[in-house]
Amino acid sequence: MRVSGLAALREATARWGLPHASTADLVARQRQQQKLVERCGPPVTMPTRHGEFIAHTYRPPSRGSLCVGQEHIALVKNRPPAGATAPLVRVHSECCTGDVFGSLRCDCGPQLEKALQAIELDGCGVLLYLRGQEGRGIGLGAKMHAYALQEQGVDTLDANLQLGLPADSREYGTGAQILADLGIRDMRLMSNNPKKFSGLAGFGLRIVERVPSHVAPNPNNIKYLRTKEERMGHLLDLADKIDPGGVGGDAI
Repeated sequence: MRVSGLAALREATARWGLPHASTADLVARQRQQQKLVERCGPPVTMPTRHGEFIAHTYRPPSRGSLCVGQEHIALVKNRPPAGATAPLVRVHSECCTGDVFGSLRCDCGPQLEKALQAIELDGCGVLLYLRGQEGRGIGLGAKMHAYALQEQGVDTLDANLQLGLPADSREYGTGAQILADLGIRDMRLMSNNPKKFSGLAGFGLRIVERVPSHVAPNPNNIKYLRTKEERMGHLLDLADKIDPGGVGGDAI
């Protein structure tokens, strides 16, 4: 029986004890070794209603004086003493509609607030705010197109696909390099998304504990949350929660 070229390659390398790597492996290795960000300002005190943090800003490596790409910010609460429990970390994707305007279509704003509160209460941790990841990476305009489809009954995953866009195009190499620059190697990660675990771990960071980031659903986002749980593998606990009934009933 004839085998494919890839299968034949794997068979040959296994027979002769030779290493092999796929194109995806090589791209991943290059991303791990490539410098994705650099600091772009001094650390400054950032008082918030949740407590006082130190803000660190990052950007893609500059080309002369030109900054190309998105700038990101990390809010740091203290440094863990030697031998202490790994710090609490939240890697938060930018969501203008939820974080700024308080949209009820998603749970992004409440998750951001909850993370800052939890880090302040814990006394140590990092809130990393990654910009350029609006709508799971599709951008604000495309997100509005997806919302329009959702108002016709399409769920958040299929809306992206019908637009010819990925269900989730975010990558976490930038976030991983920022955390490493801040001295974070081990962490307790606040997230419901398993993709973040593998995305960060692929860059040499160690997640010692997953800390759930559950917030109460509302009639406008319950369908969206159910889609994330049932179709995208998010670790939510939506049994016996309210049924959809809000405008659109879904979100990005």
